[in-house]
Amino acid sequence: MAFKDLQDFIDFLEGKNELKRVKTEVDSNLEITEIVDRVSKEYGPALLFENVKNSNYPVLINAFGSYERMSMALGVDNLDDIAEDILDLMDVSSYISLMNKIKSIPKLTRMLKVFPKKVNNGACQEVIEDADLDTLPVLKCWPEDGGRFMTLPLVITKDPETGMQNMGMYRLQVYDKKTTGMHWHLHKDGKSIYEKYKKLGKRMPVNVAFGCDPAITYAATAPLPKEIDEMLFAGFLRKKPVELVKAITNDINVPANAEFVLEGYVDIDELRTEGPFGDHTGYYSLSDLYPVFHVEKITRKKNPVYPATVVGKPPMEDCYMGKATERIFLPLMKMYLPEIIDMNFPLEGVFHNCVIVSIDKKYPGHAKKVMHGLWGMGQMMYTKMIIVVDKDVDPQDISTVAWKVFNNIDAKRDLEIVNGPLDALDHASNDPHFGNKLGIDATKKWSTEGYKRDWPNDIEMTEEIKKKVDNRWNEYGID
Repeated sequence: MAFKDLQDFIDFLEGKNELKRVKTEVDSNLEITEIVDRVSKEYGPALLFENVKNSNYPVLINAFGSYERMSMALGVDNLDDIAEDILDLMDVSSYISLMNKIKSIPKLTRMLKVFPKKVNNGACQEVIEDADLDTLPVLKCWPEDGGRFMTLPLVITKDPETGMQNMGMYRLQVYDKKTTGMHWHLHKDGKSIYEKYKKLGKRMPVNVAFGCDPAITYAATAPLPKEIDEMLFAGFLRKKPVELVKAITNDINVPANAEFVLEGYVDIDELRTEGPFGDHTGYYSLSDLYPVFHVEKITRKKNPVYPATVVGKPPMEDCYMGKATERIFLPLMKMYLPEIIDMNFPLEGVFHNCVIVSIDKKYPGHAKKVMHGLWGMGQMMYTKMIIVVDKDVDPQDISTVAWKVFNNIDAKRDLEIVNGPLDALDHASNDPHFGNKLGIDATKKWSTEGYKRDWPNDIEMTEEIKKKVDNRWNEYGID
């Protein structure tokens, strides 16, 4: 199912009783955060604040804040359905024979139908205004935040060498009516493109969209290879092309049905203090110097909705976006590490801090090979702890995983400590962007790995007795 725009998704959520309209006046300064935090912790609905103090625009928040709504946003019953779709498209065996090539034509035809589509007019440009960020209901989320932050911005840039567009999600601290911070990290594509403009000595055009079809919003967060256009990926997810329209002040194309678009530029020679910010780690990320985004025009719909999110101690809305990435990109990880059975990024690990992986162990040291393989894959380089378990252990079953870790490891033998890049938000390492990471091999140990004793079996009842008790359960009179 492809949603036309954000408001189409709002109507859908309301029809599914997954959205609550709040008509009471609320303040974007801290009050909305406290409301949303309580609702998130209780796994509550999406919220549409219709009466925000000092703003004419309603605020949508927590729209992705459950497994069910995250699946709805991407038009599937289960996030694993998308993974199966990707696996089907990547099935190399289907291209071997002539007959299978013919059978694969519908798959390839589908891909041709999801490329972005240029249009001459877009609802995002129904109103064109001079920049005044004070008109937007931008949230100050937490007491020690450095200011008000835009938390769901789709930052769209254009590579000056290739002409290819990139879209990422980087928070924007509002400084005044016409400027914000631009928080792109050291390892992000936006920063890489920025460095190219610095070498050229040119001002960098930037557009920021707010409130798109949820597939587009999710695509901005996805850890895609640089060669994959986020708009193409969004089209794949929604099974329909994303419509793009040329911006008013520059040559960057923006989603035609966005609620708001900020058009402007980043001056390559200007830095300003950004932060602190209450982040998804559950801690405040520290202030630092970042580039400045100058807003020249705001284009919008006649009656737009402003989307936002609040990040903090999990579970929060962004956790479910992270879980979508876990399920959707698992097939790609299996391409490089086919021994992987399943994986789990626990919500408490806030994306990069922990991953649990089950593997089909085939040889001595196999668990450590998987650890290093994962650390070498894109954003997995940020993962501070990798726990590897055997294939019969469900990574989603945290209690069983903990039991295996607590009982199966010898500290000297089974802990792998390496150093390397870390996420810019990591506060525990001695140095920014670099530190130590831990691998834990909780698999059954073999004699070929130096284990000299007989490894004990798990305690399990026989299947015969399990079935007997199942059949007689009602006779026991136990509720």
